Amino acid sequence: MEENRTAPYSTMSDEVLGCVMPYIEDPKDRDAVSLVCRRWYELDALTRKHVTIALCYTTTPERLRRRFRHLESLKLKGKPRAAMFNLIPEDWGGYAKPWVTEIAENFLGLKELHLRRMIVHDSDLELLARARGRVLQVLKIDKCMGFSTDGLLHVARYCRQLRTLFLEESSITENDGEWLHELAVNNTVLEILNFYMTDLIKVSFQDLELIARNCRSLVSVKISDCEILDLVEFFRAATTLEEFCGGSFHNKQSDDEPDDYTVVRFPQGLCRLGLSYMGTNEMPIVFPFAYLLRKLDLLYSMLGTEDHCLLIQRCPNLEVLESRNVIGDRGLQVLAESCKGLKRLRIERGEDEQGMEDEEGVVTHRGLIALAQGCLELEHMAVYVSDITNAALEYIGTYLKNLCDFRLVLLEQEERITDLPLDNGVRALLIGCEKLRRFALYLRPGGLTDLGLSYIGRYSPNIKYMLLGHVGETDTGLLEFSRGCLRLQKLEMRGCCFGEHAIADAVLRLKSLRYLWVQGYKATSGGRELMAMSRPYWNIEFIPARRFMNGDAEENVLVEHPAHVLAYYSLAGPRTDFPETVIPLDPVSPRHRLPLVPT
Repeated sequence: MEENRTAPYSTMSDEVLGCVMPYIEDPKDRDAVSLVCRRWYELDALTRKHVTIALCYTTTPERLRRRFRHLESLKLKGKPRAAMFNLIPEDWGGYAKPWVTEIAENFLGLKELHLRRMIVHDSDLELLARARGRVLQVLKIDKCMGFSTDGLLHVARYCRQLRTLFLEESSITENDGEWLHELAVNNTVLEILNFYMTDLIKVSFQDLELIARNCRSLVSVKISDCEILDLVEFFRAATTLEEFCGGSFHNKQSDDEPDDYTVVRFPQGLCRLGLSYMGTNEMPIVFPFAYLLRKLDLLYSMLGTEDHCLLIQRCPNLEVLESRNVIGDRGLQVLAESCKGLKRLRIERGEDEQGMEDEEGVVTHRGLIALAQGCLELEHMAVYVSDITNAALEYIGTYLKNLCDFRLVLLEQEERITDLPLDNGVRALLIGCEKLRRFALYLRPGGLTDLGLSYIGRYSPNIKYMLLGHVGETDTGLLEFSRGCLRLQKLEMRGCCFGEHAIADAVLRLKSLRYLWVQGYKATSGGRELMAMSRPYWNIEFIPARRFMNGDAEENVLVEHPAHVLAYYSLAGPRTDFPETVIPLDPVSPRHRLPLVPT
């Protein structure tokens, strides 16, 4: 009897598949389903509700529309992540216009749109609001630039079903505060309002009060500077509020004669908090409900090491903490003793010009060791440290078995580091933390040898994103690294000692790589040796070294940026909106004027 070779999936009816597909939400599972056969590919295209495009030049709006006509949610990223640190030319690209035009014309059911690090114009927001305002429920304009409050006015006027308006860290030109008033008058369903870390200061606290009274499901509000004493009625009206960030304490006369902030009463359900400019005298207003807090943002507070200790002790249920390195080793020790359920920790560097009022206000290996032993549930950890040892990394690998995202930056303020290189510590951490998917290690010259770099390649089988700074010694180290990292999709490097040919070889060996950004390597004139990594669907962009003045008229500083290379996988081919600051390394491009080989 002839063996039945019919594949089991071929007998599954479209009706059964149609019932199953809505329950497959994970993008990786969806991708796997679409590869089974042509019919499953088409069913996935018809039923997929959300798509994330990690770089807007990897495809086109038209291709997205042809495949996923019934999208309800789209997340779109523009400029490389390095743009957040002013490392990418402002005119690099990442324009929202072609995407917004396609959305307005063809994506009739789109309810959620998230634009990140893109150039958005007022005309884009007006077109989007007029065309899709009736159905749009979530609009996130995240770390974007190019628009003003005039564009927001259109959003507030036409998008009356918005549940979420997110503008955090966007560069917005403020003409007036009319947009917020329009939002307060027109919207009754808002749940999340966020314009935290923006320059929007023409904010009427009466409009915030009106939003709180009209929107009975309001759960999260993150704002720019607004005197806390002016928000007393807002807090009284926002009975469902669970998260608040921003505000200010500008009205206090002096540290000796502060205003009476005890009149401020926060909503009973508040469990996520970040008060900008909060100092020692204002901190007691948090004490009555500190035990309820699950998230605490102290990045923009004015607290010292001792203040951190006093406040953290009162927050035993904390799951997320964001602070600056003024928290110090002692603050981390208190955190380890008091907050056993901590899951996310972010410690940024303090402002250098502020200085350290307290010698304890630095984070070193001592604090990390205490943290590793005390906060066993940690999943995400990003820290700036002044000193580090192999032992500290070994403790992390031994105790933090749930860690999936680890990022460490070694600051340059200490002349001598206790224990370098960190080869053995990095190896122990990677072996011990098997759940790691994102890994960043930014050191100083001598921080990691070629052997240590080879360890990263060998013991990172599941890591998908990696940032490496000042690691390795020679091209050999990079090539050994590239023999591993089987699932690495995104690689960023700075301060490298590697040559272009070694970088190109490494890219060809990293079979899963979809994105590469490197700054500060041994660049040739025009990056011609990078052409060795050419392959189908692989775009290569070269940004020559540049100098520019940074600052204002009173204090201009000359900034020098080494050459960059950006390369990424794209179905769209080379883009057409290159500025003069970017040279496409494409043999057939008229912009590529340099010879492919030395002459």
